[in-house]
Amino acid sequence: MIAYEAQDVKRKIMSILRVLSDSREPLGARVIGRRLKEYNIHLTERAVRYHLKLMDGRGLTQGLGRDGRLITESGLKELKGALVSDKTGFAIDKIELLSRRTSFDWEKHSGQVPINTTLFPEKKFHKALEAMRDAFRAGLCVSALVTVANEGDKLGGVTIPRSKVGFATVCNIVVCGAFIKAGIPIESRFGGLLQVRGHKPLRFKELIDYAGSSLDPSEIFIATRITSIGEVARKGEGEILASFQEIPALYRPAAEAILGKLRGAGIGGLVQMGDKSEPVCEIPVGLNKIGLILQSGLNPVAAAVEAGIEVVNHARSGVIEYVKLRSFWNL
Repeated sequence: MIAYEAQDVKRKIMSILRVLSDSREPLGARVIGRRLKEYNIHLTERAVRYHLKLMDGRGLTQGLGRDGRLITESGLKELKGALVSDKTGFAIDKIELLSRRTSFDWEKHSGQVPINTTLFPEKKFHKALEAMRDAFRAGLCVSALVTVANEGDKLGGVTIPRSKVGFATVCNIVVCGAFIKAGIPIESRFGGLLQVRGHKPLRFKELIDYAGSSLDPSEIFIATRITSIGEVARKGEGEILASFQEIPALYRPAAEAILGKLRGAGIGGLVQMGDKSEPVCEIPVGLNKIGLILQSGLNPVAAAVEAGIEVVNHARSGVIEYVKLRSFWNL
């Protein structure tokens, strides 16, 4: 019982640190409590204050009177140095969190959409844009809508460091968020490397289960340089980054309608939708369910890495207002 309580307190402290690390401004207990709900942690304002006092005593947070708390350097190190066992399943946690935070309204073209953030060397950003052109032109993305940020700016939960340019792409979790908003249950199962032949999806060559991974599969596949986005864009042959989801078959008409609405707002990403209880690209699905394959918003970034450009990726880094996005072709 004591061990469980200690672990529970640690989980709450780590979640509070995540909330504070996502904010440039000091936050009060009430705001922190509200944001903790996104991590499925429900604490009263009084309970948040209790945990903050514990964290102040350990030097993880700094009180600024009525303005609230800031995370300290020690707090950032604690967050980054969390045990792998604490992070297990963090990929699926992040998906669920961003799905709930997605508030995009495809009719009004407003609200928040989830993004991936990539850091490019400032001096090589123009070369990176050139390397990504074919991927965007071939539609190997979730959307051609992107945004750029400079040193000191913030994209999602990522602050752009010195000598870097931040580049945000729309994350395929936007589809999950739209489905959930419409009452369609969706389960994100795998991230993988999808083989394409003759411009059509063939099979997954590699798969990583979101529920058991502490890292985002797209980041792993890009870092190991096993994609061939450029070849797929030019010749229709190779491997791209994609994910596999399931929804109950009875929701297919509603899902197709939503996907159509999203396309009208410049957001796509669907590679293939299967039939009831039938495998999709050799992946079996549950009884009375259908499988969906969504390509990753990081495919164009993978093309830049294939061209020899070093990057730092933060997949599913947060959300951004839709109105702040602009066409890649207008950069």
